[in-house]
Formats: sequence, structure tokens, C-alpha cells
Amino acid sequence: MKEYRKGPVLLRGRNVPTTSTAGHLLDSQRDIDWLHGDPWRVMRIQSEFVEGFGALAEIGNAITVYGSARSAPDSSEYRAGVEVGRLLVEAGYAVITGGGPGCMEAANKGAAEAGGISVGLGIELPFEQGVNEYVNLGINFRYFFARKTMFVKYAQGFIALPGGFGTLDELFESLTLVQTRTVQRFPIVLLGSDYWGGLVGWLRDTMAAEGKISEADLDLIRVTDDPLEAVEHVVSLTRDNP
Repeated sequence: MKEYRKGPVLLRGRNVPTTSTAGHLLDSQRDIDWLHGDPWRVMRIQSEFVEGFGALAEIGNAITVYGSARSAPDSSEYRAGVEVGRLLVEAGYAVITGGGPGCMEAANKGAAEAGGISVGLGIELPFEQGVNEYVNLGINFRYFFARKTMFVKYAQGFIALPGGFGTLDELFESLTLVQTRTVQRFPIVLLGSDYWGGLVGWLRDTMAAEGKISEADLDLIRVTDDPLEAVEHVVSLTRDNP
């Protein structure tokens, strides 16, 4: 049976909503009810930051791993995700994912089976099923911006497996934070040259060629097909620059 978690509340069957808390917050306002409701939402948003900070403050060194929720367990990217999770734990890092299925589950699986900290930061969405079974430290968020803060604040680097809009969202937000030096020493690896090659080519041949970014900005990204190389890259940069 389909289930849905709304903060601490579990909903099933016909009680599963068709909208989300974040959706209500961002919905266009057609009346003045928001004048009374939105200020109180600030308290709920504040609580998400407090809970996230409290839960993640002591996880130690960590790497955030992104990727598609739609990747099948028999796919090459799923297998690569398991390997990345395992290698990160063996290198002494916790693994942070969005907590969902697919590539996120794969990285959590590799981390959990290696005996490490496997973090899942879930999000309240009508079509999501909660965090995967390999998460041993999970937090469910109502608001994307609170969740996204945790992805960056408690990680020292970023590895992206093949993914969709959500992965691209996190990738470019991280790139922007590093490019603007809002965060320092945050290595970013794209795992899968066939998948990411077209995007990187466009960044180089169109965006950089037209001066929208500098050539040096392309050095913020490492592309590889080898999970070991991906992990060694983020580990070497984060350990050399504590």
C-alpha cells in the first residue's frame, strides 16, 4: 500500500495527499489567507533546520552522492553507486544521499553494508515512498531549501551518478557555491562519461566559449567512469585541505 510521511505523521490509502507542504508554500496566492498562515510556517521551517543541524552535527567527514531515483538495481549506475558507497566508508567518510530509490539507494546500500554511516535526507512528495531500507540515519524534510542546505553544509564533496532534474539542480547549485567561493574546497565528480559528456561539452563549447563562465570554472568538475577514481579524487582534495 502506498504511504506518505508528513513530518512525524504516516498517511496511507486515500489519506495520501496530492500536494506537498513545499507546494503550498510556493503556490500563487489567490486570497489573503497567506497573510495569517505564512508567518507561522516560518516556525516549521526553523524546526527543520534545527532538527537537521542536530542530527547531522556529529557525523564527521561525509560526501554527498546524487543520482537518479529511477535507476534499476541491475543497471550499471546502480552497481557503481554501491561501489562508491563502500569505498567512501572504507576511506573513513559517511555517505549522504536524498534517501530515495535508484542510485541513492545504491550508495546507501554500499555504505551500510560496509558498516558505515548511511544518511538519507528524504523529502515530502506525494509520489515518494520515504527513505530506503539502507539508510541508518534518516531525516524527512518538508522544504527543499532546508534539505539542500544539509547536503552541502555537512559534506566535503559531491559525487553525481547519472540522474535527472533533481541531480542537475544539486549539481549546479554546488557549482555555483564553489564558483562564487561561498563554500571552499568542495570537489565535484561526475561519474559516467557517456552520460555526462554532452553536458560537459556544452559547458565548454558554448558556455565557456561565449564567456559566460571562465575556462578555469571547468576545472571545478572531474569526469570519470571509475568509482575508485571518483572517491580518490574527493578524498585527496578534502584530506589535503582540512
